[in-house]
Amino acid sequence: MPASGLALVLAVALLVALTLAVSRGSTSLPPGEVWAVVARRLAGDAPRPGTGDLVVWQLRVPRALLAALVGAGLGLVGTAVQALVRNPLADPYLLGVSSGASLGAVAAIVLGLGAGSALGLSGAAFAGALVTFALVWAVARRGGGFAPLRLVLAGVAIGQFLSGLTSYLVLRAGDEQQTQSVLFWLMGSLGGATWDLLAVPAVAVPAALVLLQARARGLNALLLGDETAAGLGVDVGRLRRELFVVTSLLTGALVAVSGAIAFVALMVPHTCRLLVGDDHRRLLPLSALGGAVLMVVVDLVCRTAMDAQELPVGVVTSLLGAPTLLFLLDRRLGSDR
Repeated sequence: MPASGLALVLAVALLVALTLAVSRGSTSLPPGEVWAVVARRLAGDAPRPGTGDLVVWQLRVPRALLAALVGAGLGLVGTAVQALVRNPLADPYLLGVSSGASLGAVAAIVLGLGAGSALGLSGAAFAGALVTFALVWAVARRGGGFAPLRLVLAGVAIGQFLSGLTSYLVLRAGDEQQTQSVLFWLMGSLGGATWDLLAVPAVAVPAALVLLQARARGLNALLLGDETAAGLGVDVGRLRRELFVVTSLLTGALVAVSGAIAFVALMVPHTCRLLVGDDHRRLLPLSALGGAVLMVVVDLVCRTAMDAQELPVGVVTSLLGAPTLLFLLDRRLGSDR
């Protein structure tokens, strides 16, 4: 299937998934009623009496949109990181970047450093992500060479160390309710979605897509190696610095609103790459669409799978992603024999 056809299929799938996500839950509503409520609110009409308008517009629509934005952002950041390190098995979670962003965000929450706003939380998460990415990259580049395996191992080791620091901060909080909410958030959760919380990812994700799409040629060249990319006229150093900032900023914005969600940034770009190849002009928008569809569906499952409580999003993505990673590793190691 051509990339344009696949994009159309994913766009339709996203629309269906969003409709189901808003209509299904403890109180199920017909899709027609859902779209009627959305149409009335977009037209500026006053909400009608009853629970329908409240459930649809104030609770489920923001959450469904946040899931789509987070999934799209994870798809984008995974695609960019895999090109940056020339490793299709890389993602912000495995490289420890998500752990750095989580540490920054949790520090802001526990220590009260600008955690009262989504922007302050995103800034703290961005700082943690950027510092962690730079540290992992420096360790992987020791000796002047570049070894993708060393990069992943350094990311895993540094990520575990930062996770330990995050756990210490959580235990130090002293507020049982705050501790429970932070721990649940660290496993990935979209339960706190509000219209206000959508502001940062609604700006960050489209901006990252535009910026990365403008660098698609450079991303394609990076896959060929630094010397080849430089020979094609790409300023490799400048492009890498830009990618460091964009991916760290996007990771921070996503972690601040959803917690650390594992494996989505690994699974989605790799699957899209198998379908449309390595050309980032096609790969970036398809990864964004694919990530959005996956996260909306996963969040719907997390809300409806259990009657008594809600599953953390990270639990389901880990159950999906860990076997996927093992499969990809087996294929990669098998091809090297």
